[in-house]
Amino acid sequence: MNITGNTVFIPGATSGIGLGLALRLHDRGNTVIVGGRRTELLEQIRTQHPGLDTITIDTTDPASITAARDELATRHPGLDTLITMAGIMEPEDLRDPASLDVAERTVAVNLLGPIRLINAFLPGLLARPSATVMTVSSGLAYVPLPATPTYNATKAAIHSFTESLRVQLFKSEVQVIELVPPATRTTLMNQQNSDVAMPLEEYLDEVMSLLEADPKAEQILVERVKWQRNAEAEGRYSDVLGVLSGRYRS
Repeated sequence: MNITGNTVFIPGATSGIGLGLALRLHDRGNTVIVGGRRTELLEQIRTQHPGLDTITIDTTDPASITAARDELATRHPGLDTLITMAGIMEPEDLRDPASLDVAERTVAVNLLGPIRLINAFLPGLLARPSATVMTVSSGLAYVPLPATPTYNATKAAIHSFTESLRVQLFKSEVQVIELVPPATRTTLMNQQNSDVAMPLEEYLDEVMSLLEADPKAEQILVERVKWQRNAEAEGRYSDVLGVLSGRYRS
């Protein structure tokens, strides 16, 4: 992915990593459209960050995805990059029947949302001379945090889906990239002040450096996430899972 000169749509970029990435890409000379459900928040983003465009979209609603795609085809016919950023992360106690509500909501946002987005936008991206789909998994796709079982499962599924998508698009001009964040200081799971999470700006700095250094990268792995990403290959899986399981094993 060249990090300048693109038209980039990032649904789910109203805060955290998504908004930070949107701003970094805009600063590098890209046209960036931020998507989200809350119109008042989108208006605030437009006011605070002149130059960013926004569009209302609910990635759990197929009709909303279709409407956003059709509107963007008119407003930004050169759209060539989709980053499927939208996601939620909530704790679940699987012994509690009420956890099913969390699980279903998480699957709808974190798994069905990206699949529907890619399905809707891929025909347009395939028609471009070059294009990019970036999915967002997690270090927890590789070693789970037992407190958030469905979140981990959806991110593992996104990793697998991305691998298959890349192979199927091998002969096309669409590059497929998997962004794999570690725990990062955002409001996701109230980690904005966590001592164990990576500072957001530090994470964004490293991501942009990696994208610039290797435009053909298939995964964007900051050093911090390799503790999880490479745990099984390096024979450390049980140790890493033990650390992430501390609240249950203490």
